[in-house]
Amino acid sequence: MAGNEILQIVVFSVLFGVALSSVGRYAKPIVKTLETVSHVILKMVSYVMWTAPLGVFGAVSAAMALYGPNVFSIYANYMLAFILGIALLWVVLLLVGYMILGNRLFTLLKRLASPLLIAFSTTSSEAVFPKLTEELERFGADPKIVSFTLPLGYSFNLDGSMMYMTFASLFIAQVYGIDMPLEKQLLMLLVLMLTSKGIAGVPRAALIVIVATGAMFDIPAEGIALILPIDHFCDMARSATNALGNALATTAIDKWEHKN
Repeated sequence: MAGNEILQIVVFSVLFGVALSSVGRYAKPIVKTLETVSHVILKMVSYVMWTAPLGVFGAVSAAMALYGPNVFSIYANYMLAFILGIALLWVVLLLVGYMILGNRLFTLLKRLASPLLIAFSTTSSEAVFPKLTEELERFGADPKIVSFTLPLGYSFNLDGSMMYMTFASLFIAQVYGIDMPLEKQLLMLLVLMLTSKGIAGVPRAALIVIVATGAMFDIPAEGIALILPIDHFCDMARSATNALGNALATTAIDKWEHKN
């Protein structure tokens, strides 16, 4: 763990949690301590994010000094590629949704207009959760299925965040001239799928996951400063995509359950 090997940390955490749950009441003091530590760590992260604008200023200034105004063309290409990727992902999600829901998909999209706008404007998947729950129930989904599937999706079905973290990691690697063959990219994708669980409830947690996962592939941690200037704009798209993916997954499971 001292070497910041994120995959090993995840495996250790899972095994440690399973062991804690198996010892019953003896684990309560440790669980309470870990809960306290988690709140402290989140508060520390918030302190860091308060000073993030200074880091962004320094990173952009250094990039401008080294590369001149051409650095903006790099960011423009990155944003264009990311938006194209998100658009293709939406097409795939909507096509699959239409295959499952049929014409009811259009009714669902009308219901999702407000939640998607909230997710897009607040850049927070967590902030839209209550409204998304309400609209899915109004759509006709079983409240029991919504209350189980939607929170589960917030941990295991973050399509937009997964795409963003992969894009960001590869972007940093390209800037530093690090070779990332296809098999290495696929391995990174699998690692990110494991290490990104639960990030929806932590603001800017994707940045932390990118730094931690990048260490496994020799991607410099300081490279995260390169994406900070445009992270907010990317966050708007990925939050809305997370909400759409979870809504489609919930309604699909609801339809399958009512068929049986």
